[in-house]
Amino acid sequence: MNHFIRNRSFRSVFSLNRAVWKWVFPSSISRGFSDLSDSWKSTAGLVRCPANDVPLSPVTFLERTAKVYRDTTSVVYGSVSFTWEETYNRCLRLASAMTQLGISPGQVVATLAPNIPAMYELHFATPMAGAVLCTLNTRHDSSMLSVLLRHSEAKIIFVDTQLFEVANEAIQLLGQGDSQSPKLVLIHDSEYASSPTPLSSNAYEYETLIASGSCEFEARNPRSEWDPISINYTSGTTSMPKGVVYSHRGAYLNSLATVLLAGMGSMPVYLWTCPMFHCNGWCLTWGVAAQGGTNICLRKVSPKAIFEQIALHKVTHLAAAPTVLNMIVNSPECDRRPLPNTVVVLTGGSPPPPQVFTKVEQMGFQICHLYGLTETYGPGTYCTWKPMWDCLPCDERSKIRVRQGVRHVGLHDVDVIDPKTMVGVPADGKTVGEIMFRGNTVMGGYFKNKKATEEAFKGGWFHSGDAGVKHPDHYIEVKDRLKDVIISGGENISSVEVETVLFGHPAVVEAAVVGRPDDHWGETPCAFVALKEGSNVTAQQLIEYCRHRLPHYMAPRSIVFQDLPKTSTGKVQKFILRDRAKAMGSLS
Repeated sequence: MNHFIRNRSFRSVFSLNRAVWKWVFPSSISRGFSDLSDSWKSTAGLVRCPANDVPLSPVTFLERTAKVYRDTTSVVYGSVSFTWEETYNRCLRLASAMTQLGISPGQVVATLAPNIPAMYELHFATPMAGAVLCTLNTRHDSSMLSVLLRHSEAKIIFVDTQLFEVANEAIQLLGQGDSQSPKLVLIHDSEYASSPTPLSSNAYEYETLIASGSCEFEARNPRSEWDPISINYTSGTTSMPKGVVYSHRGAYLNSLATVLLAGMGSMPVYLWTCPMFHCNGWCLTWGVAAQGGTNICLRKVSPKAIFEQIALHKVTHLAAAPTVLNMIVNSPECDRRPLPNTVVVLTGGSPPPPQVFTKVEQMGFQICHLYGLTETYGPGTYCTWKPMWDCLPCDERSKIRVRQGVRHVGLHDVDVIDPKTMVGVPADGKTVGEIMFRGNTVMGGYFKNKKATEEAFKGGWFHSGDAGVKHPDHYIEVKDRLKDVIISGGENISSVEVETVLFGHPAVVEAAVVGRPDDHWGETPCAFVALKEGSNVTAQQLIEYCRHRLPHYMAPRSIVFQDLPKTSTGKVQKFILRDRAKAMGSLS
């Protein structure tokens, strides 16, 4: 990896990764490249050469698909559509144009855009130019964007015109310091009615930029499969986002693993309801290309739009957080349409309530429950369904369905471990430990944050921060974020268990439970609840509802009715709710 990248920032993170790699794993496993060469030499007749040693990269999926499925539709967005051959040529031209703008291998290219064709193309064009993609959250304000642009040292930023104002403010903030402002490329959306944004002298227009490039451009392949392909900043639900570095190798493996667990055959039709800026769309930006599928882009997610796109394009797969599923099951009948075929829904994120899964399946969707983090390239485990469970009562099936399951084929291991002893907990479904990962689809590290990387990899595992249990069949189940466990009178209370009960009330559409400070008990459960439209229930009625279904110490002592603050990926921002609960003071 010493040939890795000229950019000083990435030299620093990957020199770190070499050190961490040797520190994390036993000497029998932590072989450097020179050690691997020696092991090959020790076996007579074997040689490591370009004929049998080519760096893994998901960019090769596009190169293959452009030949195999060249006339097949690759991307659809309203009236706009492309074939795979056209997408490949557009990506080559875009990569060529980026190099003409001065992009060098290892430099960062940022994006700020919704799920539109340009976002999809940039997932291939950026690594084709030898650069590193940094997809920024479209819900960030200008202050946060300026912080991330400074930290990532992005040289170019591609911005959807709808987001120009916030991006421009971020660039101006960046210019007030000693950081160099990135070059700005505006993406005009012909399908979205917005006032035209005037181009400044140092700005470029996306389609014009593509036209200036050459489809004869020779893509810059990674020198090593450990080279970074992207930086994904964590959603920042509790603190400042950290830059998670993905490698070409990890992205390649997780793309294929996700395609396999989703049951994606040849030429699937995939609806983009999961943000492409989130874990690179759970690596399916690349995975759909591997299967010659059709990408149905969707700028704004709503139940009505989802049903319309499914009916129009015969969608076979989509991915969504449980929040989006909740929107679907609570959508009015006028927004719904009959499904033309079975639609596989990949879902993961915050632990889902069983009631939502049951209702979604009753509508004709097939649930594929995944679990992972930004640090595991998105999906890391899958609740593999067994036919023997089909004959179980509905409530028992639902309880199994919401488990996070077992590792996918691209991951070496996942376990529930006592973080103090680093020993796996018993497979009894009761003993709580921390869920930890190990394998080739775990991040390279946090960009320019050695301390956080070492902490995350302590003891030879990636520490997820999630509390969970391991059932007798070795399926894992998330019980809570470790920081979200409520300790009341010495008893540990899983906020997820309380939320699941609240979701069972017919008037409740969303619920989140946090600890409220208490002078006597230390903490007591405080529930923030959003009600279904037209529903009416009092706080005391909800408390009594929970007390009939939970041990009394677990039932909420206080209820607050309000909409829940969320990240752009649908995760409830509990740190905001904890602050509100703290401000409420003690009940005792």
